[in-house]
Amino acid sequence: MKEPAPPCPLCSAADASEYHRDRMRPYWRCQTCALVFVPPAARVDTTAEKARYDQHQNNPADPRYRRFLSRLANPLIARVAHGAVGLDFGSGPGPALGPMLAEAGLRVHLYDVFYAPDPAVWNRQYDFITASEVIEHLHHPRAELDRLFSVLAPGGYLAMMTRWVSDDGAFMRSRYIRDPTHVCFYSAATCHWIARQWQTSLELPDTDVALFKTDVPTGTR
Repeated sequence: MKEPAPPCPLCSAADASEYHRDRMRPYWRCQTCALVFVPPAARVDTTAEKARYDQHQNNPADPRYRRFLSRLANPLIARVAHGAVGLDFGSGPGPALGPMLAEAGLRVHLYDVFYAPDPAVWNRQYDFITASEVIEHLHHPRAELDRLFSVLAPGGYLAMMTRWVSDDGAFMRSRYIRDPTHVCFYSAATCHWIARQWQTSLELPDTDVALFKTDVPTGTR
């Protein structure tokens, strides 16, 4: 019997088709928003997820890591005002992006469900929000995007970076999918769907980087 399509965790559509299957798990691709995702039954639990994150060795002083983060940081810095206030969502066990943005004159609050679970960050609005190598981990991306856009000020930026799905062969060979905590995989097409859904503009300044800008209400431009 053919396995029924699991609902898409981003758009809730039930039109996904199986995209790939390896020794670890299956991967489905949504026909509506183009998200490639791992179904809930094939995901690791919270304990195993955090144990994986505890192994991360992201040194903020490492020049190579800083160059990697600059692919997101530089386009954002070029678009927001000096002194702008932002949120680094999913800052991780060793925050690096936040300090880099602070060096450029921005003010950054940190939030991470495991390492900086400060609920007070959701009580204000931000000029920008960063999510670098985060959204691929989210089990409920639609709910999290709703929350992020709800605290983004008019004219604010949500800056995301994650490895995009490009073509079937590259995806299947990628080490990126072998991380068991990576459960959602995006593409430029998915980013365009997100922009339409939350009514934002979209810029793609680099491969794997998306900048969503919220609208400024008429009369305040």
